[in-house]
Amino acid sequence: MKAFVYYNPKDLADAAGALIQDGSKLIAGGTDLLGEMKNRYVAPERVVNLKSVSGLDRIRSSGSGLRIGALAKLTDIAGHPGIQKSHPGLAQAAESVGSPQLRNVGTLGGNLCQRPRCWYYRGEEYPCIRKGGGTCFAVHGRNKYHCVINGGPCFIVHPSDTAPMLMALGASVTIQGRAGQRELKLDDFFVLPEDDSMAENVLKPGEFITEIMVPALAAKAKSIYLKFKERGSRDFALASAGVVLELDGTTCRKASIVLGGVAPAPYRATAAEKALTGKPLNGQTVQAAAQAALAEAQPMTENEYKVGLARTILKRAVLRAAGVDV
Repeated sequence: MKAFVYYNPKDLADAAGALIQDGSKLIAGGTDLLGEMKNRYVAPERVVNLKSVSGLDRIRSSGSGLRIGALAKLTDIAGHPGIQKSHPGLAQAAESVGSPQLRNVGTLGGNLCQRPRCWYYRGEEYPCIRKGGGTCFAVHGRNKYHCVINGGPCFIVHPSDTAPMLMALGASVTIQGRAGQRELKLDDFFVLPEDDSMAENVLKPGEFITEIMVPALAAKAKSIYLKFKERGSRDFALASAGVVLELDGTTCRKASIVLGGVAPAPYRATAAEKALTGKPLNGQTVQAAAQAALAEAQPMTENEYKVGLARTILKRAVLRAAGVDV
C-alpha cells in the first residue's frame, strides 16, 4: 500500500473541500477502499476520514419514516427494532451483507457507493473499461457473475444489497458538496455504463452521501428482501429482489420491485410492477410478472442461469410478501 495523508475534517464543508483536491478519497467503514488500496487498484495521496464528523451514524424512526445517517453501521440497521417493525425488508437486506465482522464496520453509505466486484476490474493486470481502458474482458472471457440486462460497454453488476431494497422503498439520499446539499431519489442516483463507463453513481468530485431518507409505508404495505448466493455467508448476490406490496385482501394495489445481481445498477422491474398492479396475487399472475421482469435479458456465455434464478427469487419474494408460503 502506498503511503498517504490521513485527514480528519472538522465538519461536512471541510470534508467536501478536502475531497475536491486531486488524489483524495473518502473513507467511512473502509471495507471497500482499504481493499482497493492494499491491492493497488487505487493509490490516493490523501484519505478523508468522514468518521471524524459527528452525528452521521444516527438512526431516527418516526411516523413519517426513517432518517439514517450515511455512517450508520449495517449491523445497527439490521438489529434496529424500529426498522424491523416498519421496514423489515431493509433490516433483512442489511443483515444479508457480508459477515458479522464486515457488518460491524461497514456503513450504509458505503454499501450504496461500493465499487464493482468484477474480477477484471479488481485485477491489476486488466486495463478494463471501468479503469479507463478500451475493453470489457468479460465479453469474451469468464462472465459467470456478470450482468444479464442493461450491460454494455461494461458488464459489471452492482454489488449492494441495501440499494435494491431502498429503491423499492422509495428512498432518497442527501448529498453534500462544496456548494451545499442536494436531495436525490435513489432511482436517479445510480448510472449505467452507457452513460458513464467509469462510475456507478452521479456523485461529482467532492460530493458524498450524508443521509438516507425512507418514507413511511402505507398501512397495509409489506416489504421483503430475498437473496441467492453461492456461499452460506460473506457472499454477494447472484440474484436478489427488494419487494414492496400494497395489498387489498389478495389483490395487489401497488407493487415496487427492484432486482440486484443482474444489472450494472439496481434494476427496477417496471414490467413486473405493472403486471401485478390491480391483479390477484396467485401463481399465474406472479409467474407472468416474473417472466415480464427479465423479458429483455441478454445473458452472456456463462450466466444464462441468472435469468431463471432472478425470476425465481422475484416470485418467492412477491409470494412471501403477500403471506403465501413458498
